[in-house]
Amino acid sequence: MRKSLLVIAAMAAVDGTARADVTLPGSSESNTNSGWFATVDKSLEEQPHWVCPLVTVFPQLVEEFRYDEIAQNKVGGITLTNNGGGVRGLELIPSEHVEILIGQPGYMNLQTPKTTISGWTDESLLVKYRFLAANEENGNYVVSGFMGVSIPTGNTPFTQNATVTTPTLAVGKGWGTRGQGVAVMSTLSESFPSGNQNYLGEPVVWNTAFQGHFSNYFWPEIETSLTHWKGGAFSGKDQLIVTYGINFGRIPLDGRIKLTLGVGYQTANMSGFSTFGSGWVITTRLLF
Repeated sequence: MRKSLLVIAAMAAVDGTARADVTLPGSSESNTNSGWFATVDKSLEEQPHWVCPLVTVFPQLVEEFRYDEIAQNKVGGITLTNNGGGVRGLELIPSEHVEILIGQPGYMNLQTPKTTISGWTDESLLVKYRFLAANEENGNYVVSGFMGVSIPTGNTPFTQNATVTTPTLAVGKGWGTRGQGVAVMSTLSESFPSGNQNYLGEPVVWNTAFQGHFSNYFWPEIETSLTHWKGGAFSGKDQLIVTYGINFGRIPLDGRIKLTLGVGYQTANMSGFSTFGSGWVITTRLLF
């Protein structure tokens, strides 16, 4: 795992060095903001222009701030809400092929018929490296790798009580133009906790998003998320979550700032085992 982290860190360093002199027409090397956004614009132009799915982590690079609300209904009249958490937060593109994500810990609210428990989840960080990409005019695909880390900073019972490292392979293929079409995005990951393995195990997660696009701003989707637990409290079990959703984006606001809004309904009883029954996902993103 240390080797994987070092490999991605090395690729990011090399890429940053290689792109230090990137400028676009109208930009100035003496202007930090202009140079930064010139690199961002070049990176975005080299890849497909799909929007981020509701659940599946985006294979492409993106520069945005993202805030999500998640609500889940569980057995026995229990509800769980997650305000802002997950692999969400501030996403930046410091060089042509690299993205860093500084996660926003979620504030959880667990309500049972007898009590309510609230607290913060763990901090998360993620680095993406885009290996291959082509925009809609040149192939419409992307291949990237992620390395995610969560740090046990949260409150009981919402912390994992261990540092968890999650390498991920992500791919995507689209058909159509920038104005309309379809795309499939898929990620495969496995999590490796530093401790608390009797509870956490080493879950393998395969997410796939089927996304459509029409009328410029409408992006309907269906997503599947299949988790298989290796060890831990759910050892040998499989959970399949299906999300039905739609995104509205990228709506121009001011200058380069754009807004994307999304909503989705989730059902988790597709495989005979589930940690919740149904739920909702709401997302707000500011792209810049």
